[in-house]
Amino acid sequence: MKQSASLPRTILAPILLGVLAVALWQLAVVALEIKPFVLPSPVSIATEFSGSVSSVWAASLVTGANALIGLLIGAVVGIIAAIIATVLPITDELSAPLVAAASVIPIVALAPVFYTMFGADKETARQLVAALAVFIPVYLNTLRGLRQARPVHRDLMRAYGASAWQATRAVTLPGAVPFLFIGLRIASSLAVISALIGEYFGGPIGGLGKSITSAAASSNYSLAYAYVLGAIILGLVFYIVTLGLEKLVSPHRASASAP
Repeated sequence: MKQSASLPRTILAPILLGVLAVALWQLAVVALEIKPFVLPSPVSIATEFSGSVSSVWAASLVTGANALIGLLIGAVVGIIAAIIATVLPITDELSAPLVAAASVIPIVALAPVFYTMFGADKETARQLVAALAVFIPVYLNTLRGLRQARPVHRDLMRAYGASAWQATRAVTLPGAVPFLFIGLRIASSLAVISALIGEYFGGPIGGLGKSITSAAASSNYSLAYAYVLGAIILGLVFYIVTLGLEKLVSPHRASASAP
């Protein structure tokens, strides 16, 4: 009963706030006669979006594919690096400056370098940009999770005669799962944002980033915002899928940790 009572507040409140914000946006554009190149109205954006669903969908597939590949690469590398850093603490000490440096590298500067290295006619640069953005939160959160196991729990498993792998499977890994998904939830949105930004600086034609710049360059600002809306929906899809996967793997922890 308590959970069902909080459902309207959890779901309806953000929806009502969003509707109110869009209504105020529309009212401000009409009342203040704001020009489209400054800020198009929600009605004009919705009209362009409904009339360009096929092109928004095609661009979303390109950006989504690059974000997904980057998410998988960054997550796998981040998890493996965190495991190695846990098993061999010296690697954590050696890699700490590199991780700190990687976390502050601007995508704006990195994307053109990757295009030069791998070619402007390939999607590789966009995927690597997304992978780098994903790696940092996954690595840091997984590493933190792997270190949550208390010595007393390890000693207890050792007293029961458990092997190192049994202790890891029973104590270390379950404790690390919530932290891993915290990193993945953050990374899922970063993957889309990074792939989108990477499209601004070159690469093949296609993707939401390219479509936004093309529409803005042709002064079709409502269409540019329609592609922005597509990017928002894509980011939400990535986040919701990640959250659903977390609920599937650890339903009790997910319900407690989900925002």
